[in-house]
Amino acid sequence: MCLILQGCKVTSIGEQRVDLCAGEALLVSHDLPVTSRITNASNAAPYIALILSLDMGMVRSLYDQVADANIPEARARSLSAWPADPAWLAPLTRYVELMDNPLDAQVLGPSILREIHYRLLLSPNGGMLRRLLIADSHASRIAKAIQMLRREFRATLSVSDLAHSAGMSASSFHEHFKAVTGTTPLQYQKDLRLIQARALLVEKGWSVSETAFAVGYESPTHFSRDYSKKFAVPPSRDRVSPS
Repeated sequence: MCLILQGCKVTSIGEQRVDLCAGEALLVSHDLPVTSRITNASNAAPYIALILSLDMGMVRSLYDQVADANIPEARARSLSAWPADPAWLAPLTRYVELMDNPLDAQVLGPSILREIHYRLLLSPNGGMLRRLLIADSHASRIAKAIQMLRREFRATLSVSDLAHSAGMSASSFHEHFKAVTGTTPLQYQKDLRLIQARALLVEKGWSVSETAFAVGYESPTHFSRDYSKKFAVPPSRDRVSPS
């Protein structure tokens, strides 16, 4: 969960695009290769955000208690944005304030964190998070395929392989994968490769060719074309020359 405290940014994956400004929050229920760009910030008012990693074990421990709650799920998406809700903003504020007192953090932190997770599960935008916890739901099956994609994103994977890992037919898997993630399985894999490639270029200064092969591309030309399309600059422009 990401809460924007100051400034604005845009986050996207596939056909989904979410614009966020101060006072709004983003909830990501699945492991998605999203890209983000800060759209409003300055030296006087820099972009500031608070990110909270959700504890899925804690979420699961709460599910039985909220499973029967009558909560609207019209916006049950893996990438959801909405104005900060006082119901979970209040415990989140208390949780952050504990940083100044280690003993309070140790004693009170776990219960406050549990309350934050509870409030997020109950929120209208927690719909996909709730579906993820239902055994054998489409959301949970897609999550299994995502784990496989994450582990083997460099390998050549077919939709039928991924569908088998999720226990679904190829056509049903493709449909539900896009409904959950906002993108296709192969585009998801491509995004994983390109995001990893950008890190290798920017942080390690690898050459375009060795980066292409390292993330699973067979052709540096094909890699450069995909990279330029996604990031609007050629990979050679992002490469940091080794010092």
